[in-house]
Amino acid sequence: MTAASLSVDRPSGVSPRRPAVASNAVVGMAIFLAAEVMFFGALISAFTITRISTPGAWPPPGQPRLPIEATAVNTGVLLASGVALYFAHRQSALSARRAAKMLGVALGLGAAFVLFQGWEWVGLIREGLTMRSGPAGSYFYLLVGAHALHAVAGLIALGVARARALRDALAPGFFTATRLYWFFVVGLWPVLYWRVYL
Repeated sequence: MTAASLSVDRPSGVSPRRPAVASNAVVGMAIFLAAEVMFFGALISAFTITRISTPGAWPPPGQPRLPIEATAVNTGVLLASGVALYFAHRQSALSARRAAKMLGVALGLGAAFVLFQGWEWVGLIREGLTMRSGPAGSYFYLLVGAHALHAVAGLIALGVARARALRDALAPGFFTATRLYWFFVVGLWPVLYWRVYL
């Protein structure tokens, strides 16, 4: 069959279909993350303005000090989760089932991060740092809480990806979207740690 005969079979004015550059899941996730960057940018800006305009040190006098060192270690745990996800992606080129092990590591490290953050919150609330501790305290819980909700959503996505990888049914588009989301969660946290804790 020649190229000329192929062009006769196609209706005039219809161009051949090009393969998709990115899946709908990836494009949708990219748009969603652009909105999330603006959302967190607004929250960080509001927190910064509140801290600058509030006299005195942060946290407010009489409130517990933030666990800077312990949270730094926990930040390392979350970053390690991102590294594990990177290696899961590399393993997925060989086999989805091989990626499942590193996905499990990323999931476990991410869950440890969220559990530690919850434990930290309970300790701070018991020591008296609450949403009623002033505007800076409210923004602290709003920022860290919003990130925690995003992290929990990311853990669910990682769990689904791992379950699909174990069945050797991990779609590339879904896995790419999941990675983009988790890398956003991982990359955002050091910014929040620097701005909120230090």
